[in-house]
Amino acid sequence: MSALAVLLSYLIGAFPLGLVLGKLLKGVDIREYGSGKIGATNVLRTVGLPAAVATFVFDLGKGASAVYIARGLADSQPVEALAALAALAGHNWSIFIRFSGGRGIATGIGGLMAMTPVWGAVAIGFGFLVIALSRYVSLGSLTGAAFVFIGLLVLALLGHEPWAWFVYTAVGVPIVFFQHRDNIVRLARGTERRLGQKGERRPASPAAGANA
Repeated sequence: MSALAVLLSYLIGAFPLGLVLGKLLKGVDIREYGSGKIGATNVLRTVGLPAAVATFVFDLGKGASAVYIARGLADSQPVEALAALAALAGHNWSIFIRFSGGRGIATGIGGLMAMTPVWGAVAIGFGFLVIALSRYVSLGSLTGAAFVFIGLLVLALLGHEPWAWFVYTAVGVPIVFFQHRDNIVRLARGTERRLGQKGERRPASPAAGANA
């Protein structure tokens, strides 16, 4: 049952709603615009706010659903964490779109919220605060992820949170940072896109996929 929970969680995470909404509402492939990713930020820049909100909520639900599925099938905290990581992997490397996808923030937070609602809310609140102050979505995402990682480590050491939840962040946060590696370079150079900037069409490349 544990393997079934992980498989279902990956497939749920792999459903690219942002891509579907881009094609339905604007007739565009959002992978050809902005960052080239399928998450809410690129949907906002390419399609608009309502579609971005729908994508964000749906992606949160993918992570949360993975935890609830694991809880129903296996009733094991480690399996819940593994299922949430499977949903995160599905979102970032979707089998439905040739293993491309997003950066994993919303799906990762959704899994966290289902496991520990308080820390899920902390991740969203801290991230949104940084975004509001800096206008950089990537900076808010990364600092929020790092803050939760440190917080859960401390609480796990003190015995106030299960180690499975910390392990989830110990694996998931590096994945999120890896998926943001191009953003990190642009933040360091001062060329990162701010919130509100439109997603311009990406130039074609011989490799059929420039750096997202």
